[in-house]
This record gives sequence, structure tokens and C-alpha cells, in this order.
Amino acid sequence: MVVNASLAQDACVSEREVVIEEISRYDDQPEDQVHELFAASLMPSHPLGLPVIGHRGTVSGFDHDAASRFHQRHYTSGNIVVAASGAVDHQEVVDMVSKQLTFPEGPRTERVHATPVGASSLSVITKDTEQAHIVMGVTGLPARHEDRFVLAALDGVLGGGMASRLFQEIREKRGLAYAVYSYHSHYQDTGDFAVYAGTRPDNAAQVIGLINTEVDRLVNDGATADELDRVRESIKGHMILGLESTRSRMTRLGKVEVTGGELLSLDDIIERLDSITLDDLHRVAQQILTTDRTLAVIAPFAEDAVAHLM
Repeated sequence: MVVNASLAQDACVSEREVVIEEISRYDDQPEDQVHELFAASLMPSHPLGLPVIGHRGTVSGFDHDAASRFHQRHYTSGNIVVAASGAVDHQEVVDMVSKQLTFPEGPRTERVHATPVGASSLSVITKDTEQAHIVMGVTGLPARHEDRFVLAALDGVLGGGMASRLFQEIREKRGLAYAVYSYHSHYQDTGDFAVYAGTRPDNAAQVIGLINTEVDRLVNDGATADELDRVRESIKGHMILGLESTRSRMTRLGKVEVTGGELLSLDDIIERLDSITLDDLHRVAQQILTTDRTLAVIAPFAEDAVAHLM
């Protein structure tokens, strides 16, 4: 399938129609669509701002010739990474791959690194939805940045789980949202850090205000020792449980190799986490969360309903 795919025209046409249907379904899922709207607003001139699934116009041009050109251009020896985990013998895997995966020789496709410049922006899609779907965020850190573990801990304090500040303030104390959380992503040349909340449209302005308040409080006052200890142990626990899955181990190996990341042992990661201090959290919060914020909203109201909150 990888080396000798026929990429037959009828199969390409069929798959093209499936993807176009997926785009239509995606448009009917605002809780997912709002994250793409946020990425497009945060990084409008960067490839990461483009929708992963594509546009109807570009997908409509997918056929045998387009697929074949892509295959010939990218499926070369320099671009292929094979990752394996479980009860495998390294040399046996190497021998099997060398025999079965014979690609044309070629260097790795050059990746152009371009760090997007964040700017304050507001994007609203007015749609007849039951909830207002909100994502607010900023540019984050690239995959090899030395503060990436600090950012993960900061994420946990702000919106990672039921004990986080956003969950407690917005859901538990005020009952304004069922789903509210923060998240971060690391890429080769950049990253993002964002907060999501889904709430009734008439509560949207209040929820956005509370998100801003909690972010500013973290920037100004930092975190507490109890919060840092809780988040640090939570990250360790999730990481150790994740390594119980051979699929997770395989994916981790492949992702690190593809992105040029740093493959650390479990002990190395725990050491990095244990070395995080409250001063580190405060420093990274002031570095990341004081930059211009991007707000993306899908809701049954116009942009002017929340523009004053930027």
C-alpha cells in the first residue's frame, strides 16, 4: 500500500467525495471547527493556520495524477520513518524494512521554518448554535524549546483537569460551562497555547471575561506550591500510564524522529519535571501569556457582541 499503491482514478474520485462529505460534517461540529478557526486567526500566514482536512476547492482537484505526483515527490528514502515497539527484534525489523519498503533514493524534503508573529485578533462565525464555542490563545513554544515542560505544568495549573483554576472557577463555582479546558501544542518552529469553553450564548461575554481574569492572575501572581506539586504528579502519572501502550510508544518514537525532536527516557523526563520551580512557572507565564491574544468564537451572535473583551 505504501510502496506500490495503484492510486486508481475511480478510488481517488470515491475518496475525494468521502473527504468532501467529511468537510460538510465538520462544518456541523462547531466544537471542533472553532479550533481550526483559532489556528487560522493565530497563524494566518503560516501553513499551520490552514485546515488539516483541506478546502472543498482543493480537495475537488484530487485525482490519480495529483496523487501520483505527490507520491513521487514525497515518498523517497529520506522522508520515510519506520517506528516499532513491543516484542520486536531491532535487526529483524531493519531487515524486513530494507526488503519490503524500497523507495527511490532521495534526501529529506526541506522544511522551511517560519515563526508566526502573533497579533491580537478576533474571528467570529455567526451560526445558529445552541452554545457559544470559544477558543482564546496565544503563540506557544516549539518542540525543542527548553521550557516546554514548564509550559505543560502551566497548562495543568490553568485548565488541565477538574482541579484546575478554569474548571473550578467557570464550571464548579459558577456553572457556566460543561466543557472548559486549556491545551498546548508544539511544532518544529512554533506552538500554541489556548483555552476552550462551551457555554450558552448569553453567558459568552462573562466566560471570556473570566478566562482573561484567570490568565492575568496567573501572569501577575504565579502558581502555588500545591498546584505545582499536583500538576507535576499528574503529568508523571499520565505519562507512565501512556507508556503501557505499545502503540503510544511507537507513535512517540515516530513523532520524535519525524519532527527532529529530543527522545528522552522516562527518567530524563521525570528529572526535567522535578526541576521545575515556581519561578519557572511565573517566568514562562509572563513570557507566553502577556502576548497579544487571539479569540475565535462560533455562536449565534455577531462580532460586536464580544469585540469589547479583546
